[in-house]
Amino acid sequence: MSLHLVHGVAVEDSGTGPAVVCVHGLGGTSNTWTSLQSAFEGFRLISVDLPGCGRSLGNTTDISVKDMVTCLQTVCRTFSIETAQWLGHSMGTIVCQHLAQSSPALVKSLLLFGPLAAPADAAREALRARAAKVSQGGLAGLQEMADALLNTAVSGHTKSHSPAAYAFVRESLMRQSPGSYADYCLALAQVRAADIEHIDVPVLLITGDEDLVAPPAAVQAMARRMPRARSVVLHRCGHWTPVERPHECIRETRDFLKRNA
Repeated sequence: MSLHLVHGVAVEDSGTGPAVVCVHGLGGTSNTWTSLQSAFEGFRLISVDLPGCGRSLGNTTDISVKDMVTCLQTVCRTFSIETAQWLGHSMGTIVCQHLAQSSPALVKSLLLFGPLAAPADAAREALRARAAKVSQGGLAGLQEMADALLNTAVSGHTKSHSPAAYAFVRESLMRQSPGSYADYCLALAQVRAADIEHIDVPVLLITGDEDLVAPPAAVQAMARRMPRARSVVLHRCGHWTPVERPHECIRETRDFLKRNA
């Protein structure tokens, strides 16, 4: 596995074979995908820390989903990737949908965890409030926000039976830069949905039965809008699907990638 900086963006490149590119969500990093490593055997895995996240540098003021898409396009050019299967989590699922719309040749398939086309109006207001809280409170505000989110971000089963997964989510949230985290909240608060009815590639949408961000009914409705999509609901699982239910996600990921290689 090799680490590269592409205009300050940290990118891990490992393995050989058809390309798979992973895009994390709000409060995440490329380590969101670490638990799924065994599913990527036989593939070239590209894991990206978006600007200002994880090990990446960059000014995130006024960042937009369009900027995130441009970042991923640059990564692909740098690593000579002409097409890939794409994995996204949460915010990353929105980014992947916009990439599929703007650069269809780059996208061979989409595997989206905790997917949504765009936040609902109430969620947009909550994101703006979260951004203000973290901007004003700094690290203390970020910690308070992380602890509040943990009440709803993961399932009851994860809290009681998977302490390491629970700790991972808390650490991922609290290791963010307060300023960058707030900027990404604002980017999500203003994003508009991609034209998903015209994303004509194989799509698998995976959510949890306790996911309040991407509830099963909403994800199933989203799948019906996409020409070649299907959905899977994992039991006793919240929003951090790959972290909370890694074994099920490994199985689904391995099967999907091989089927569409």
